[in-house]
Amino acid sequence: MKLLESSQLIELSRALCVDRGDVKVVARIESYSCKMVGDEKHKYKKFYSQSGTQPGDLEALGCSPNSDPRYGRSLSVSGDEEVLLCDTISRKSLFYLIATLNATFAPDYDFTDAKSSEFSRERSLQWVMRDVDNNLSAVIVEPTTATSCVGSNQTILNHLQSNATPKNYSQLRDKLWEVIDKEIGMSQCDIYSYTPDMRSDPFSEDGCLWSFNYFFYNKKLKRILFFTCRRIIRRVSQIYRYNLN
Repeated sequence: MKLLESSQLIELSRALCVDRGDVKVVARIESYSCKMVGDEKHKYKKFYSQSGTQPGDLEALGCSPNSDPRYGRSLSVSGDEEVLLCDTISRKSLFYLIATLNATFAPDYDFTDAKSSEFSRERSLQWVMRDVDNNLSAVIVEPTTATSCVGSNQTILNHLQSNATPKNYSQLRDKLWEVIDKEIGMSQCDIYSYTPDMRSDPFSEDGCLWSFNYFFYNKKLKRILFFTCRRIIRRVSQIYRYNLN
């Protein structure tokens, strides 16, 4: 996966980061071309040879905990019983999602062995936006004393809003979705989410309260925009060391 440099996405990622005593929020928004680079072609071939599958073969996805029930599909079985059918994904698309995770978090984490059941199809763009908005609006607020992981909010100020330094998520929200839509064309995307295995990924970090990981996959553009964020709660001893620094 080739990282597509975007100053606006970099600035938005920084603006969404928070480092405020007991609360830390780490956010990244990155856009990738589905063009394979480095050793990805070798991994791509190995991905199929080990499983004996083809790029077009389908695998079952996990069921999204955020999905609107109206978007669920069911199959009537033996009378009145109904079994929920989860979405499927082609092996090729699954490889792209895994490769995006690897490109984002390498060399610290390796997602090569991630299973299709750890990913979900998100049927509603509005639900995804609402999930992001609800999580971020709760933590990106104006505190009594705060520091941001942004080196200079003035840079974001100049590029994003040309007004006061954003202190609440509401000041960033519209620009966030505007930039993402311009980059990837959200209405034309298949949206997937990744559910952490909580053992061997960045989201298993001690104190991680919540996380979201959304992939906006535009097949026409052959591009994936990855939006990942996690909230970390520090222990009392960590807060003490933070205040000393």
